Amino acid sequence: MQINLNIPQLVSPAYYPLFTSSNRYLAYKGSRGSGKSYATAIKVIVDIMSHSYVNWLVIRQFFGTQKDSTFATIKKVAYDLGVAELFKFTVSPLEITYKPTGQQVFFRGMDDALKITSIQTTHGSICRVWYEECYELKREEDIDTVEESLRGNLPDNGFYQSVLTFNPWSDKHFLKAKYFDEKTRKRKTFATTTTYKDNNHLNADYVEDLEDMLRTNPNRARVAVLGKWGIAEGLVFDGLFEQRDFSMEQIAGLPKAVGLDFGFKHDPTAGEFMAIDQKNHIVYVYDEFYKQGMLTQQIAQSLAQHKAFGLPIIADSAEQRLITELQQAYGVPNIKPAGKGKDSIIQGIQFMQSYRFVIHPKVKGLLEEMNTYVYAKDKFGNWTNQPEDANNHAIDGLRYSMSLFTFYKGNQYMNYQERVQAVKNIGL
Repeated sequence: MQINLNIPQLVSPAYYPLFTSSNRYLAYKGSRGSGKSYATAIKVIVDIMSHSYVNWLVIRQFFGTQKDSTFATIKKVAYDLGVAELFKFTVSPLEITYKPTGQQVFFRGMDDALKITSIQTTHGSICRVWYEECYELKREEDIDTVEESLRGNLPDNGFYQSVLTFNPWSDKHFLKAKYFDEKTRKRKTFATTTTYKDNNHLNADYVEDLEDMLRTNPNRARVAVLGKWGIAEGLVFDGLFEQRDFSMEQIAGLPKAVGLDFGFKHDPTAGEFMAIDQKNHIVYVYDEFYKQGMLTQQIAQSLAQHKAFGLPIIADSAEQRLITELQQAYGVPNIKPAGKGKDSIIQGIQFMQSYRFVIHPKVKGLLEEMNTYVYAKDKFGNWTNQPEDANNHAIDGLRYSMSLFTFYKGNQYMNYQERVQAVKNIGL
């Protein structure tokens, strides 16, 4: 069976090196919507079909995120290319097999690194690796361990190759020095940046939203739109958050609440679901919805789908009409407006800064905001103690939910003096 795949028709020139380069490492950092994951998924299919010795290992930090991301993308690409009938897709175990030869795509997580180096192939060798969302990877040594396990003779003209794709939220990440900085990057590395302009398949509304971000939120747009390295200097929650997988059983005994911040066209509506460990000062953010253009009914449906009913819901008090609609028209229970007043934002942030935040891998919006929420500067370029009013919709929602555990007396939000005392009582 002969299949003609026209690469120039499938991807933009920015992704041609995926198919033409034999460099050991291909590192693609890029903006949201840049198409880097889809292009790499095409490479997975093409390399297996055109090189009979190739098996792939696809790695993310958290194995549980693979099924709905990399596995689903590769499967979609196979259907889009009209070759899906040549592949077998299995969920347990999570694998893809090329039927004509038995070559395979294996999926693993760095959260169980021992399972990565013990894979046995039935045909060919594991000589291709795709590290997807590798900004999530915790340790540089984990990549080294995987790379060192790729060894053995390949057929004439065969080569080993690893592809790294990610959104570059912080210039402090080891990926910058390891693959992008000329003086320190590994040999035989091709590194580049792609943006939404390298993806011809985006709809006009999506592109408009990204370009609006350049004007309204340049700090976040630096990464999300332009694909540049995020600057970590001045982060409000610097060193206080981490992404980590955890189960609901692990937080079953902790009190929980939902924070809700409203947006619409340019700003997302953010629903943040958290459990608070007051003894150890840890907040676990276990679920989220984070989307622009949500109508009241959609917000109510999302609250129900994410199991908010039965939990206290603290919502943005600037939108009292929406709160009333959620209550009366859609039957959302236990929802009340967030308390506001003099210094309430600063007091809330100070309280938040006395905690550490463990963010579940599926909570994307909050993680992005934590990486871009910075203090404002004065006219002389000096940092102030006032955060910029940007990149904070999920953070505001989380702040509302956390206020329930320090700034409420009974069912009432404290007045200014009571809040000042509450802040002093927790040593801030």
